[in-house]
Amino acid sequence: MTSDNAPILITGGAGFIGARLARRLARLGHPVTVFDSFTEQVHGNGSAARAGVAVDGISVLHGDVRDRDLIERALRASRARTVIHLAAETGTGQSHTEPAHYVDVNVTGTARLVEAIRNVGGVRRVILSGSRAVYGEGACVDRAGLRVTAVARREADLAVGDYAPKDRVGRSLRPVATAADTPAAPTSIYASTKLMQEYLLTQGLWGSGTHVGLLRMQNVYGPGQALSNPYTGVLSVFARKISEGEKLEVFEDGAITRDFVYVDDAVEAFVSMVQTPVVTAQPIDIGSGKATTLLEIAGKLLETMEGDRDGLHVTGAYRPGDVRHALADISTAKAVLGWRPNVDLDSGLVRFAEWAAAAPKHAVA
Repeated sequence: MTSDNAPILITGGAGFIGARLARRLARLGHPVTVFDSFTEQVHGNGSAARAGVAVDGISVLHGDVRDRDLIERALRASRARTVIHLAAETGTGQSHTEPAHYVDVNVTGTARLVEAIRNVGGVRRVILSGSRAVYGEGACVDRAGLRVTAVARREADLAVGDYAPKDRVGRSLRPVATAADTPAAPTSIYASTKLMQEYLLTQGLWGSGTHVGLLRMQNVYGPGQALSNPYTGVLSVFARKISEGEKLEVFEDGAITRDFVYVDDAVEAFVSMVQTPVVTAQPIDIGSGKATTLLEIAGKLLETMEGDRDGLHVTGAYRPGDVRHALADISTAKAVLGWRPNVDLDSGLVRFAEWAAAAPKHAVA
């Protein structure tokens, strides 16, 4: 169990979700320490990110999650009873071209964190910012309505415009909402490293008295995304292109679906996980519970940001590791955490668009 106002350490706490979460927890009375590497791809020169998070009494430590000595110092300095692990490299496409780097940061970094927690002691709870990517194509049913595990889509199918998820013998499947009872089947290097983070924490902290909570996040969006970082999310890429008058390129046939959850709702999921008396061993899926096609979201953002109505191009292109559909079953989050999303997509896009129109490339909300 956690105690009220217990000290919290957030790895990656100066990032998109982390900075908002740090400020939220500080306002709730928690002593908060942020541990972040302030990488240029995410933060630019890092000065704006530091200024954005070094408020409300929040302590900021500069360090790499792969450096065990620095993590141990952070744990001791913060006297953390809860650690929220957000530090990670993100991006399906980049992980394909830089696999060693993704494994180093996401896997080795998490292993170092486990070692540090065991060595320092005192941490009662670790909360991982996981990813729905671990499911791969996610939950699907066949023509009879029976649950079937989809396999990774074949390049030969994608090349001829056959984008549907399929079973092992090549029969097309219908996607449905994905929950934690869906078998993990990562289709990208990024997804595999996120699944390994879960294994490292749950196996590495077994028997230590440190309880592990897993939140599997869908596509989080909102003010604070680094608009110049091509791996921070499709909406930030679209927003940058709209602001620069470029045409939006939508992959495949435009019917790829994603579950977009507003950043403040995502933050509240972490707060709920901090406050819940008992951490469940079952991963909890966090999303809006609604699927939106990329073509639809591109059109909505163009309209919201008053872009060129003809500024869309469905390319037919595809990327290794991409999944066709993503949609969260959020019933466990509602039942276990009492959490539910409060910001609908249209309202969230207005807030995001207003911020993106005025924000510098590396601004932190």
